[in-house]
Amino acid sequence: MAKTHIALAGNPNSGKTSTFNVLTGTNQFVGNWPGVTVERKEGIYKKDSEVIIDDLPGIYSLSPYSPEEVVARDYLLSGTPDAIVNIIDGTNLERNLYLTTQLIETGIPVVVAVNMMDIIKKSGKQINLEKLSYALGVPVVGISALKNWGLDKTISEALHLIKKGAEEEVSFPHYDNRLEAALSEIEEVLGSTAQARYSRWYSLKLFERDERAQKDLDLSSIQQKEIGEIIKITEKIFGEDAESLVINERYNFITHLKTLCVVDEDQFKLSISDKIDRVVTNRFLALPIFALIMWLIYYIAIQTIGTMGTDWMNDNLFGDIVPNFVSSTLQSWNVAEWMQSLILDGIIAGVGAVLGFLPQLMVLFLCLALLEDCGYMSRIAFVMDRIFRKFGLSGKSFIPMLIATGCGVPGVMASRTIENEKDRRMTAMLTTFMPCSAKLPIIALIAGAFFPNSSWVAPSAYFVGMGAIVLSGIALKKTRLFAGDPSPFIMELPLYHMPRIGNTLRYTYDHSKAFVKRAGTIIFVSSIVIWFISSYNFSFQSVDENDSILAALGGLIAPLFAPLGWGDWRGAVAAITGLVAKENVIGTFGILYRHTEVAENGVEIWKSLQAAYTPVAGYSFLVFNLLCAPCFAAIGAIHREMADVIWTWRAIIYQCGLAYAVSFIVYQFGHVLFENGAIGIGLILAAIILAAMIYFIVRKPVKKAPTITIEEIKEVKEWQL
Repeated sequence: MAKTHIALAGNPNSGKTSTFNVLTGTNQFVGNWPGVTVERKEGIYKKDSEVIIDDLPGIYSLSPYSPEEVVARDYLLSGTPDAIVNIIDGTNLERNLYLTTQLIETGIPVVVAVNMMDIIKKSGKQINLEKLSYALGVPVVGISALKNWGLDKTISEALHLIKKGAEEEVSFPHYDNRLEAALSEIEEVLGSTAQARYSRWYSLKLFERDERAQKDLDLSSIQQKEIGEIIKITEKIFGEDAESLVINERYNFITHLKTLCVVDEDQFKLSISDKIDRVVTNRFLALPIFALIMWLIYYIAIQTIGTMGTDWMNDNLFGDIVPNFVSSTLQSWNVAEWMQSLILDGIIAGVGAVLGFLPQLMVLFLCLALLEDCGYMSRIAFVMDRIFRKFGLSGKSFIPMLIATGCGVPGVMASRTIENEKDRRMTAMLTTFMPCSAKLPIIALIAGAFFPNSSWVAPSAYFVGMGAIVLSGIALKKTRLFAGDPSPFIMELPLYHMPRIGNTLRYTYDHSKAFVKRAGTIIFVSSIVIWFISSYNFSFQSVDENDSILAALGGLIAPLFAPLGWGDWRGAVAAITGLVAKENVIGTFGILYRHTEVAENGVEIWKSLQAAYTPVAGYSFLVFNLLCAPCFAAIGAIHREMADVIWTWRAIIYQCGLAYAVSFIVYQFGHVLFENGAIGIGLILAAIILAAMIYFIVRKPVKKAPTITIEEIKEVKEWQL
């Protein structure tokens, strides 16, 4: 028996994902849509295993301007979905209904679910759902994804529409009679070229001169000519181009709908969200509040609550319980000494050193999930757009950077939503400066080893990344490679609401699971390799780590990092292995310090680091690992987004070069200012590099060469003909 597919569609921040989570529970499958990196979510309806819920990416329209819109449009027209549930934010009806009109015009059965009805009632507004249903010609259900009411009724309505099938006459939004006449004529010209179900859709898209619609249909030259004449005549009647005409008619229809069904008891009364936004998005208070919140999150995750769990895992679980149990078990089995060393000094020391930071990451993920679910993260994107635009970047660039706090790979992939090619490449190049979850153990290690009583170190890493992005954006926008105006940024600000516990716990679980999975695969293999080359020499004889293959290789590159304050072979090797996966930095230290007096313990690694480096050198090491080229997976994502080997190498060289320069400046100045170091050639070079960086930031931008678009070339050719 064929499964029933119901597609969830809606604007970003409309509550669509929360609705999907409630309807499917744990029966979810996440992957990528074929051919693109846009995330695909599919789940089984909890109350009927024959019903599949497809969560489409959040979009504002079905005009294919972004990968998300292309994915949603292609899926809806593929014939797979039997019905659409359109989740709309009832607190922002006008914006959300624009997509609704387009969904209805696909000819697929649609149920409109007006979300946040509980908030609407509290705000003093009333939405007459019956009138809205009558005007749209589709069922309308009031729901609250947060409180889980009305959702099952919505699915029931969708299933009821599917059962009716062809018996139900489809009703479309009615526009100006002159436009309707033109659309009817186009439908007649199309005839059987387009399926009857999609005839209204294609007539509208052809009227808008939609290129993708034209490619979908195999129109004859006669059909193309007739449709072109219909469009030109209609444009002359209205006095505007076809696409603008349709957009205006849709908004006229929506305005009439809003007047018909929305009653605002006190339209001048500020909502609670508006009152909060007056503070948190204030021109002067927004950034200090953001800084305070991020400091508080890192303080809770890295310095206090998260540290309790990490200390227990390092001191007890991986410092005592696991090693002792495994050691006694291996000895009782008479396992060879080299195998015992591999398991204890390689795998457990490496993987255990990474997993020891899991409690801190779980607390951090939970805090970030709460901020995102309550609506604050959207405000940050809004605030950052105001700042980024001054520095030559769009607020759209902040979204990938926000995603990159979880993982750099999807963060880089998210840069695809930026239409401007120069902005997209710059964003892909700079996004990985944000501390991702893989870098957080490094932050926790340096903060714990060198600054145990300073709560500023962990959040400062976040602002180092932000500073590198902003200042790089200013400097790069003044070069010929990136010169140009930033792309526009449009984003819906949802109302503040209490976070849904299920969503936040699922977010925390998914990200923690991904972290553990990396530790169980990449870090596992890396730990074995690092153990081997740190335990044997080139003759494959077991030796002290100082005489090992790794020590020899590390000794070759160590002088390169000496000006940064950590020029011994252990630090150099740890930084290099971080290119495979950033968590490897911790695993490498865990393996390399296994022969110290107190082994395989997080706190004991701190003591070893304290003996090897000064606090300023430790912070220099942190800065380098924050800014240098990301892991191999993220580099691969950068290559895919750049679609060019030269551009990929430009990104890697810039990232590594900036990391080296900033770390050099941090150590040279910090060593003199805080550790009473002598003023020498290092400080002079650091001052010169700093002056050069400031020059590239404050200098005047290069003049843009005049450009001509493909459309302009076509117009010239047509005029010449």
